[in-house]
Amino acid sequence: MSKIITDEKRIDEILDRSVGEILPTREKLKEKMMSGEKLRIYIGTDATGASLHLGHATNYIILEKFRQLGHEVIFLIGDFTSRIGDPTDKGVARVQQTREEVVSHTQTWLDQVKPLVDINNKENSVEIVYNHDWLAKLTFENIIDIASNFTVQRMLERDMFEKRLKEGKPIHLHEFFYPLMQGYDSVELDVDIEMCGSDQKFNALVGRTLLKKYKNKEKFVFITTLLENPKTGEKIMSKSLRTGVYLDWDPNQMFGGVMSQPDENIKQLFIDTTLLELNVIDKILEDDEPRDAKMRLAFEIVKIYHGEKKAKKAQDYFVNTFSKKEIPDDIKEYKAKKGESILDFLVDCGGASSKGNARRKIEQKGVRIDKNTISGVEYILSSADDNKVINVGKKFFVKIIF
Repeated sequence: MSKIITDEKRIDEILDRSVGEILPTREKLKEKMMSGEKLRIYIGTDATGASLHLGHATNYIILEKFRQLGHEVIFLIGDFTSRIGDPTDKGVARVQQTREEVVSHTQTWLDQVKPLVDINNKENSVEIVYNHDWLAKLTFENIIDIASNFTVQRMLERDMFEKRLKEGKPIHLHEFFYPLMQGYDSVELDVDIEMCGSDQKFNALVGRTLLKKYKNKEKFVFITTLLENPKTGEKIMSKSLRTGVYLDWDPNQMFGGVMSQPDENIKQLFIDTTLLELNVIDKILEDDEPRDAKMRLAFEIVKIYHGEKKAKKAQDYFVNTFSKKEIPDDIKEYKAKKGESILDFLVDCGGASSKGNARRKIEQKGVRIDKNTISGVEYILSSADDNKVINVGKKFFVKIIF
């Protein structure tokens, strides 16, 4: 059994960095952690895609710090809840998936978080669970009992439901079950803490209500900061919107993805997605030009997932292609689909963060195939493009393969 560490400095670091809110209070959680009691903390992630992004990394970095203090850490994979689809931040209901589709998405997840969390630590390993194991066994009587703890009015407090009502868009009945099922995860796991982003606060509070009802136990809700552009308020990373920098990207793609972030995102990305001390981050931001600071940020992020040697190589690759405007020798190949639009291909290969982003790059004359500028967003790839090089701006190059 691992020993619980109550070092106040380390506890304060956990409670102060990348934290949006702690419920009921930060002080109560600190008191609990200082007491030496072993706590069970979990984070749930729905398997709606095969890749995790830097926004997820924030949570796993903090979880590893809890684990290093000796607490029990649980990774919950929402192989049941992802089939319902969390309505958070969605203007329409999410398309339901089969369990086979969901399970297939989880195959690479653990490999992606291994650089952040010592999953198989011999003294204090991570517990990995799937909520299909208990949610699929609930009877209709169980579900009615769970639902009886909440009113329709409370469910409609969720921003996205309110927005849909105003816009006359439908709210499907099954979407109300999502927070109930996620909330019941807390009961089944008998946790002390749930970690989530601010977009999951409502669901986590449902779990707090259910845990109090069924086990008379208080649960802390540890809400991490969402990666958002401070100017626009838009999410920087989103699985459903296919935007951001993903943990399974190769070094060059990851480095370029970080470098493509707006300057205003640099500080939060340093704080939330790197392992550097805050005083080191402050010095970088104070002393370096934005481009140099961003280069250091990209290097630190790639180093976490691919090692220092590959991070340096990715940095050299970027400098050569961007500063010297050269076409690199080791261009990545990416398979195109028959009849695929240029917009879809740019998103799939990592040349654009979204279709809207791809559209803007084409309209700004920033996309070329074998040095010929793509003039229209309606361009469809064909076998005539086979083995040609597509480049976006001065730094992103991919060879098209059919």
